[in-house]
Amino acid sequence: MIPSRTVAFALCIALCTVICQPLLAGAAEKRDKAALKVTSAPGFAARSVQGAPISSDKLRGKAYIVNFFGSWCPVCRKELPDMVALQEKYEKKGFTFIGMAYKDNAQSLPDFIWEHSINYPVVVADQTIVTAFGRQISGGLRAVPALFAVNSEGKLLSVVVGAQSKAAFEELILNTLASGKKK
Repeated sequence: MIPSRTVAFALCIALCTVICQPLLAGAAEKRDKAALKVTSAPGFAARSVQGAPISSDKLRGKAYIVNFFGSWCPVCRKELPDMVALQEKYEKKGFTFIGMAYKDNAQSLPDFIWEHSINYPVVVADQTIVTAFGRQISGGLRAVPALFAVNSEGKLLSVVVGAQSKAAFEELILNTLASGKKK
């Protein structure tokens, strides 16, 4: 039989670990963001599912968020209405989302884009693109959603893995737009 003190101590350690983990993650995220402010965003060139060429060179001068998603991902699907609304709101201010379909069926994407009224370019992410952006994440890109916020000067400002609320997306957009302004 395990003494009750041992059980209580183990529970205390487990509880502290659960409570402190978000605090530790937040500290790590702040360090990562600080380090990213001087990093150039990964370069890429592709043709969107909608048929237009898209590249980091063509996006120079524009703030953007590269959002890796999967049409098969319930969390990614839940974010889409917010992204569509924010694209509409900030497009005239020099911002765009770039959707990167990760491990997705290219043939079904046009219907998916239409069904969800996606109003920004969507690219089928090939291994070159996945590798280039994956270098910015410890262990590489292995989960979606994952986003990369880039200012108008081509600097990578934030890398975020996991679902975002509309407010979190909007904060990233505003920070990205503000960061690229000449002073």
